[in-house]
Amino acid sequence: MVISRFDIYLVQLDPTTGVEMRKTRPCVVISPDQMHRHLQTVILAPLTSTRSGYPTRVACRFAGKHGEIALDHMRAVDHSRLVRRLGRLDTQTANDLLRTLRHFFA
Repeated sequence: MVISRFDIYLVQLDPTTGVEMRKTRPCVVISPDQMHRHLQTVILAPLTSTRSGYPTRVACRFAGKHGEIALDHMRAVDHSRLVRRLGRLDTQTANDLLRTLRHFFA
């Protein structure tokens, strides 16, 4: 499987604990491509249809739906949790995501 940064996959997030996002849901790959070639894990952030406007979230539109990328719920998962590729973020949203990540970790 070739995994690329900014691809969107349907991911099995369960089992979870506490307030972690559950279910099988779309997630965007945020880890760099070099990581995917050497490790069996990928860092991703789930998409949510709830729009909260939190500074740790990036507004997006995917598959005809408005929502957010929840960077406050990013996590590393094994490749086996990736069910199938759904698509890719557009360039503007990818740039917004990188800008927010830089600010998040500054």
